[in-house]
Amino acid sequence: MRGEPKKLLGMTLLFLLVSAGCATSSSKVVFRDPNMDFGALQSVAVMPFNNLTRETVAGERIRDVFMTMLQATGGVYVIPPGEVGRGIARLSLERPASPTPEEVTKFAKIVNADAVFTGTVSEYGEVRSGSSTANVVSISVQMMEAQTGRVVWSAASTKGGVTTTDRLFGGGGEPMNATTQKAVDDLLEKLFGK
Repeated sequence: MRGEPKKLLGMTLLFLLVSAGCATSSSKVVFRDPNMDFGALQSVAVMPFNNLTRETVAGERIRDVFMTMLQATGGVYVIPPGEVGRGIARLSLERPASPTPEEVTKFAKIVNADAVFTGTVSEYGEVRSGSSTANVVSISVQMMEAQTGRVVWSAASTKGGVTTTDRLFGGGGEPMNATTQKAVDDLLEKLFGK
C-alpha cells in the first residue's frame, strides 16, 4: 500500500513531462521547390499579411516581426515597408496580401526584389481552457519567385496555447510578443533549413 502513492506520483510526473509541450505545436509541412536556388536571393519584399483574426492589427504586427527577424538573419536584404507600399501604390494592387503571379512579377521589377513573401495570420490572441488562458499565434507564409510569380517555398507555424501544466497548476503562458517571435523563428528555421 505504501508504494501506491509513489507510483501514482511517478505516473503523474511522467504524464506532465510528456504532455507539457503539447499545446505548443508546429506544423512539419514545408514546401520547398527543389529547382529553386535559394542562395541566389539577395533582396526580398514582404507584402502585407492577410489577417483572419479579430485583432485588427495582428497582420501588421506579425509582418513587422517577420521582416525584422528575416533581416536579422543576414541572409537577404529586406526591402523597407515604405518601398513596398510605394510599389503597391504604383501598381494599384487591390489585394496586395494575395497577389496573382503576374502582379508578383510586375511588383518585383518595381521594387527590385528577387522574391516576394505573402502571409496569413489565422490565430492571434488569447485562448482559454477551463480557468487557464494563454496566447497563441498561427501563421502561414509563402515565398514567390520574382521572375515567374510561382510559389517556391511555403510553411506554417503555430506556437503558444494552454499547456497541461497551465491547466493543472495555473499560469498564463508567455507574452504575445514572445509567442510571436517563436512562431516566426520556427518559420525562418524552416526557410533556411537550420
